[in-house]
Amino acid sequence: MTIKTRTSGYADPSLHAQGLYIGGKWEKGSGIAVVDPSSGDSLADVPDASVEDALRAVDAAEAAASGWRATAPRQRSEILRRWFQLMSEHAEELATLISLENGKALSDACGEVAYAAEFFRWYAEEATRLPGEYRHTPSGSHQILVDHEPIGISLLITPWNFPAAMATRKIGPALAAGCTVILKPASETPLTAYAMARLGEEAGVPPGVVNVLTTTSPGPVTSAVLADPRVRKLSFTGSTGVGRLLLAEAAKTVVSCSMELGGNAPFLVFDDADLEAALDGAMVAKMRNAGEACTAANRFYVQAGIHDAFVAGLTERMAALKIGAGYDPETQCGPMITPKAVEKINRLVGDAIALGARATTGGAPLPGSGYFYPPTVLENVPVDAAIASEEIFGPVAPIYRFETEGEAIRLANNTDYGLAAYVYSQDLGRAMRVGSRIDSGMLGINRGLMSDPAAPFGGVKQSGIGREGGVTGIQEFVEAKYYAVEF
Repeated sequence: MTIKTRTSGYADPSLHAQGLYIGGKWEKGSGIAVVDPSSGDSLADVPDASVEDALRAVDAAEAAASGWRATAPRQRSEILRRWFQLMSEHAEELATLISLENGKALSDACGEVAYAAEFFRWYAEEATRLPGEYRHTPSGSHQILVDHEPIGISLLITPWNFPAAMATRKIGPALAAGCTVILKPASETPLTAYAMARLGEEAGVPPGVVNVLTTTSPGPVTSAVLADPRVRKLSFTGSTGVGRLLLAEAAKTVVSCSMELGGNAPFLVFDDADLEAALDGAMVAKMRNAGEACTAANRFYVQAGIHDAFVAGLTERMAALKIGAGYDPETQCGPMITPKAVEKINRLVGDAIALGARATTGGAPLPGSGYFYPPTVLENVPVDAAIASEEIFGPVAPIYRFETEGEAIRLANNTDYGLAAYVYSQDLGRAMRVGSRIDSGMLGINRGLMSDPAAPFGGVKQSGIGREGGVTGIQEFVEAKYYAVEF
């Protein structure tokens, strides 16, 4: 099967390389080559926005802001609901597009589209449910009335690893709350973002409510947008390093920030765990999107009594995965996003092996075209190896042995990050007890997948600020306004 036979309709990269999307219009341009990581071949060329382009996007968002803010919640809800339906109707094409520009296995891409669409359905419902408050003051002097108003123009910055879901997880609540937005997707995977804009236009999103721009100068562009006093919100998903820089930039104009940053998720397996269930969960937690996920299990801590069986079982499963182009339906592990990503993974694995770790499968980049690194299992990994503290973002499972519950908790918390963690034990009391002592914003108990549009997604420590998804997600895009009422 060739790519050509699978690029009709919304799967066609050329359809989404029509220009920047500002004020409901497509503006021609070029400058950013979008590459298929499965082959290294160019898929399309999209515009490279300047600072001036970005400020015109702010103008467009401002021009649309008052009208969108005044739009009835039910009307906003219906538009988001229609957007969900359109994504569902074009799901196969969108999944193919994601696999082409991102490289992820088609099965993972299909899962992402379904997950991404659900954010529009969820926030279509939440748009009509924003709560208010009315109560008496304790002194009886007056009444307290609290309303929630849209926070204002919002800059949304999304990463390359989930190009659809990270966009909808931000656009959905922002539009539901009554905000207009400027979406800046990663330059590695911009086609999906432009496809989303096209579907939004078809769903009835008014011009200027959603604007999309791509750039190879994210620093100057973002700084200019954040310096504009009309912009009041930044929602960013990406690395902790970049997040720190953006927080400093936003502080100059006191812009409200939501930050979903890096992770270093521990995966704890106790002796009393169901081995097969733990292996099932490990494969999901590690190999979803080939490990290129912030929630991916980064450190496997396995108790001594079950350690050897777990290593053998995970090695067998990882070695059996079929590696190939993401858009090949038989592929289970696609390529990494760039050659630089492969180099980082190889550096971390090489360092661990040099310090005494052993690769039971994988352990070196694959030759040939494309950016492939094989599923890899490492045992006897020293806890001071770089791979224990750096986010891998790849299909590598380093396994560490532990003896006691206290040791497992100490090792799990030995990181600056706190996004996700996983605990496997058939003793639910133990699992809950251990989970309550792990510093993380999310915890999977006997489950390798925790992401859900109805749940609050986010971390503690250097993994972020705020939450996305769930009933709390829309709160990131509103501000409480208090009225002191005299009767």
